[in-house]
Amino acid sequence: MDHRSPVCTDAVWRLPVTVCRITQFLGEQTAGALLERAIDSAGDTLQPSMIRDREVVPDFRRSRSRHDFAAPELMAAIDEVLEAVEHTLGVSCQHTEPSYSLNAHNDGDFYRPHQDTSAEFAPRRLLTFVYYLHRTPRPFDGGELRVFDAALPLHTETAGRWQERTWRDWEPEHDSIVFFLPTAWHEVRPVSCPSKQHADSRFAINGWLCSPDPANRGNDASP
Repeated sequence: MDHRSPVCTDAVWRLPVTVCRITQFLGEQTAGALLERAIDSAGDTLQPSMIRDREVVPDFRRSRSRHDFAAPELMAAIDEVLEAVEHTLGVSCQHTEPSYSLNAHNDGDFYRPHQDTSAEFAPRRLLTFVYYLHRTPRPFDGGELRVFDAALPLHTETAGRWQERTWRDWEPEHDSIVFFLPTAWHEVRPVSCPSKQHADSRFAINGWLCSPDPANRGNDASP
């Protein structure tokens, strides 16, 4: 009798990546006030978004960002749900600090498939969060967060045939937030904003909960 496994050794397993999504997160009044602050962030306060926190690569990422945007009400709300998020995603975020920025996607903007980890940041970014803001009714199309299913054996290189991957798209709904692990492959789908007006952008506050870097303890290294 042949006891060999009937499963091919080249078989690829695809596992859905867990995403925690909460709608009506801050409530109408607080979300509205935060949106107005985001809209007011125009002119020199928004700069071309970078990858790896140091490079502007418009063929890979096109949007504008502001890194000194303060959203204490959002951080307080995240603290309130963090225990449940940790349990769902299987991660501990004790003693972490937030690092986040405001991002605005307008007509034609996008962010190609990527992970939020690298050799430099992987030990520090433990949890990714994205909070969405926009005028209603939604003045743009597209801009979905596409999260790709994990494939086993795990492949972390960016090269490959993305059209063969499986995924789920998450709508950038006003006053909603998503949490997922930074190792997940994800992208921002292209945005169509007919008016091209800054106030009609797809706004998002996205960031991470970061653990301290033991190598830099006591130094002034930025997150």
